[in-house]
Amino acid sequence: MQMVTCLKQSCFVGTVLETYLLWLGIASFGVPEKLGCANLPLNSRQKELCKRKPYLLPSIREGARLGIQECRNQFRHERWNCMVATATAAGPLGAGPLFGYELSSGTKETAFIYAVMAAGLVHSVTRSCSAGNMTECSCDTTLQNGGSASGGWHWGGCSDDVQYGMWFSRKFLDFPIRNTTGKESQVLLAMNLHNNEAGRQAVAKLMSVDCRCHGVSGSCAVKTCWKTMSSFEKIGHLLKDKYENSVQISDKIKRKMRRREKDQRKIPIHKDDLLYVNKSPNYCVEDKKLGIPGTQGRECNRTSEGADGCNLLCCGRGYNTHVVRHVERCECKFIWCCYVRCRRCESMTDVHTCK
Repeated sequence: MQMVTCLKQSCFVGTVLETYLLWLGIASFGVPEKLGCANLPLNSRQKELCKRKPYLLPSIREGARLGIQECRNQFRHERWNCMVATATAAGPLGAGPLFGYELSSGTKETAFIYAVMAAGLVHSVTRSCSAGNMTECSCDTTLQNGGSASGGWHWGGCSDDVQYGMWFSRKFLDFPIRNTTGKESQVLLAMNLHNNEAGRQAVAKLMSVDCRCHGVSGSCAVKTCWKTMSSFEKIGHLLKDKYENSVQISDKIKRKMRRREKDQRKIPIHKDDLLYVNKSPNYCVEDKKLGIPGTQGRECNRTSEGADGCNLLCCGRGYNTHVVRHVERCECKFIWCCYVRCRRCESMTDVHTCK
């Protein structure tokens, strides 16, 4: 059954990511451990996959947490700071998609969310395979017994099987375009599928080779090497760079997606590009209808010229300054025998917040 989300009098066919994030919202209260796959708020395809592979549930949850955490980390100083819904009197956490408006707006922010969540699922599932937590996947066996005798190294150890992680991420998150109706829905879904894959490609692109030396007296006569994924923070940095250079596409699909600007349509769209359809809204001011809180009250850096600087973050409105008093233990000394004596130190710090 298709889920429909209505926004600004336009209805878009809901995506698999929405149910994934809806499940994560409920998971924050520890409920899924008590529920079977049939009772989780997943769509039919996800439930079937969950029933066949219930041991992957912890990895699915961890992947979502990785994605959300890295999104917030990358945008912590921006006007849009990857806001995640919190429990309110109007409804508990888990009553709707965690990202709200941005999840279906077709903006650059939508592109980043889809990419980082797909990448997070690849990363967590692949890590779980390498750790030996699952029976149907483990290390990448295609690299066994290879290497270069003349170069003095061979494949060994446990290479991360990123291909399995990418396969599962596609199975769990990707939704066939042919199952949608309406041109606008097809454009958004095609965009989301592309950005899912861009996130997965970021994990694969940043695979690195680690080696360990073997030899007499610590020499490196022979090296054993294996492939490993980069830290998720490094993957997040790559996706943030892709976000900054994302490509706006036409809101009409013919045979394939194409750039919005006609004079740029001969420039190919690469599979690791992030794509968006609509321009981002104004994140400077509060918009209750869209769930945008604005930047009023956000802490800013008075001396910075970057995104976290008061000039940019406060959108030219200026900032307030107040003094915060810090009290902490300092100059601690060990007294024989046997206790520690410390002084009580105070410091005053200026804190600037947007008007």
